[in-house]
Amino acid sequence: MTAVPEYKPQDPDFEARVRDSFERQPAMHLIGARMIVARPGHCEIELLRQPKVTQQHGFVHGGIVGMIADSAAGYAAYSLFPAESTVLTVEYKLNLMAPADADRLVARSIVTRHGRTLTICSLDVFGHKNDKMTHCATGLATMMCILGRHDGPRDAQPGPIR
Repeated sequence: MTAVPEYKPQDPDFEARVRDSFERQPAMHLIGARMIVARPGHCEIELLRQPKVTQQHGFVHGGIVGMIADSAAGYAAYSLFPAESTVLTVEYKLNLMAPADADRLVARSIVTRHGRTLTICSLDVFGHKNDKMTHCATGLATMMCILGRHDGPRDAQPGPIR
């Protein structure tokens, strides 16, 4: 497992801002994901296995694994961004190393390099079943800090932050 570097967030209220943003994501509600860790430069998202997120073999679908990994990376990066900003994924690469045959998945992301505009995060997804943990996926993500933009729907909050 990767050690979590020590980062100082620019926003002292980062955790409330990160958790609020996560709670406003309909996609995470749709699949039943929840944020279990929100620390500076580190985020973990948990997903309990349910039939609606599985594929034909009964494993959690790879696209769903990617969803929680992407969100974990976005929020790990967002935790270090200024209050007057939002986050968007530039790209992510995910290697699926084992089927997500688990009762519970945990996507963990850790910021490996924090920049003014681009932040690079490592991604890992672990499956938990019968007291056994399986490393299902690993990858890398690039997140972009968008300054002066609200972290909400584009049509609900037009224009720059005032």
